[in-house]
Amino acid sequence: MLKRHLLIFIGSLVCGSAFAQFRVEVSGVGLTQVPIAIATFRGEEAAPQKIASIVQADLERSGQFRAVDSSGTSMDEGSRPEVSTWRQKGSDALVTGSITRLADGRFDIRMRLWDVVRGQDLGGQSYAVVAGDLRLVAHRIADFVYEKMTGDKGIFSTRIAYVTKVGQTYNLWVADADGESAQSALNSAEPIISPSWAPNGQQLAYVSFESRKPVIFVHDVASGKRRLVANFKGSNSAPAWSPDGKTLAATLTRDGGSQLYLMDANGGEPRRLAQNSSIDTEPTFTSDGKFIYFVSDRGGAPQIYRMPASGGNAERVTFTGTYNISPSVSPDGKWLAYISRVSGVFKLHVMELATGTANAITDTTADENPSFSPNGRLIIYATHQQGREALMTTTVDGKIKARLAGQNGDIREPDWGPMQK
Repeated sequence: MLKRHLLIFIGSLVCGSAFAQFRVEVSGVGLTQVPIAIATFRGEEAAPQKIASIVQADLERSGQFRAVDSSGTSMDEGSRPEVSTWRQKGSDALVTGSITRLADGRFDIRMRLWDVVRGQDLGGQSYAVVAGDLRLVAHRIADFVYEKMTGDKGIFSTRIAYVTKVGQTYNLWVADADGESAQSALNSAEPIISPSWAPNGQQLAYVSFESRKPVIFVHDVASGKRRLVANFKGSNSAPAWSPDGKTLAATLTRDGGSQLYLMDANGGEPRRLAQNSSIDTEPTFTSDGKFIYFVSDRGGAPQIYRMPASGGNAERVTFTGTYNISPSVSPDGKWLAYISRVSGVFKLHVMELATGTANAITDTTADENPSFSPNGRLIIYATHQQGREALMTTTVDGKIKARLAGQNGDIREPDWGPMQK
């Protein structure tokens, strides 16, 4: 992991709930978790996916909810719950629903959310989908519940991308936000690095070494078609999308040294952002498009800086530690996640940008490549846990962590996609 971080920089340049069938392991205790019961959906036993269990796993992984035992209870969306019974169980909310197989082979899924404290019906949803979309429906139900109960948008129906290396084969994967339903977007005998989701959630930019040098592609996830957007002299690396999806920031060595450039997302002549002799790399835009955070050794060692997205003077952001890389800014601009080398190991840190206060939020020692969820409540990262490569999510305060499903092999460089429209 240490070598990987160095290569990327220079080259760019226990107890908790678990649903084994989903391989999502949640641990930790939050301060203000909503107790919620998810009753088994009527008819679920005949469906190929257990909707209620997927919804429960999603909500627990968010850190905002604590599951209340509802075993042995099956209720459909038309059932009015006995609220006193659920209050006695310690629940504040209840989800009920049903799954029915239609004559055309599709499934009709219906759900309802209840506030059992006030005895209020908080609304419901219904879907008619093919079997292959049942997991997506479960994630959308979890999004609905999350938003109704917290006021924030849910992120369970979003997607993640990450890279694995097995032997000499590299794979770029696209998966559900819980790591399930992974599909290979690209496999190659040469390294694939730095996947970056476009704001429309339909494209990925990444770096491929298949030309025996790093070049940048933009890949359409649905069709598999891709286009080469940066193959300039030297290295082309670390692509990052502007919020409007029209521009890519990247690190190029075309003029000597690793420097930051902006270019049209369809390709074209790049524009250099700064004039200096240092290594500048790993750019990332703020959600308003006004600033770019990046890594530079201009102070003698890798640290994180910020500059206007149009270029200009850069200000240093990280001052604690001698090696800080991989910046990711929360959508609301309040938090900076990054990797810091502390006593020879790599740990995920989160900084409150208003105060500059930063804290390590993991107990692992080989963390890499943090990426915020689109609602800013979770961070995905890769690490080693219990001797194995792992895809993890954590709440911003580090109190709730979840190990996600992931393909076998050396897992690296996750990136969390945008909200699905």
